[in-house]
Amino acid sequence: MQHNHTSTQFDAQLEQVRSNVLHMGGAVEDQLSLAVQALQSGEMFLIDQVLDVEHQVNALEMKIDGLCTNIIARRTPTAIDLRVLTMAVKSSTDLERIGDEAKKIALMGREFFKSGRSHMPRYAEIRCMSAMVIDMLRQALDGLARLDSDAAPAIARRDVEVDDTFRAILRESLTYMMEDPRTISATLDMVFIAKALERVGDHAKNISEYVVYMIKGKDVRHLSADEIEQAVKS
Repeated sequence: MQHNHTSTQFDAQLEQVRSNVLHMGGAVEDQLSLAVQALQSGEMFLIDQVLDVEHQVNALEMKIDGLCTNIIARRTPTAIDLRVLTMAVKSSTDLERIGDEAKKIALMGREFFKSGRSHMPRYAEIRCMSAMVIDMLRQALDGLARLDSDAAPAIARRDVEVDDTFRAILRESLTYMMEDPRTISATLDMVFIAKALERVGDHAKNISEYVVYMIKGKDVRHLSADEIEQAVKS
């Protein structure tokens, strides 16, 4: 009976860790959406919300680290239990970095509108790219919530698409600046934002790979989408 009681407590602690990672993921997703909205409107209250969520995200990362450290010290977990904790620590780090990118985007939006510029060049492409990376993050977190790694190959393929989109924006921007040097400052800001979104896609892909590791016990980092798909199905 004592063993069962202890096992139940351990399971509850692991679930608390996973729940906090999902909570952090939801906060980061909101933060990123608000940052992209702020780019279009220049509304200061949206930028302030992004900065407020930043504090919440940082606190959650520290909480998750503390929970995992405590469990490892007290329980000496092995096998899938240890993989859950590894996933949590790594995922919280990637989520915190996504939050940092969202903050950069929001602050860039603030500077853009403060300088008196009326619109962000190629905002349509930025909005499309942001929708792609937000969807990647949502799929990765959904897989974590459902303990399902099936979405990992699709996320890896979408990451390639995001990278291609960034390179296309960069090429178009160079042409744009050469044709009209007056646009250089605004266009460079837009490239900076596109790069931040490309990094968000990388972090979302990382999280999906941690889910595969947690569930399958297979390290699929640095593998192609097809190789990840084989690992998920086997």
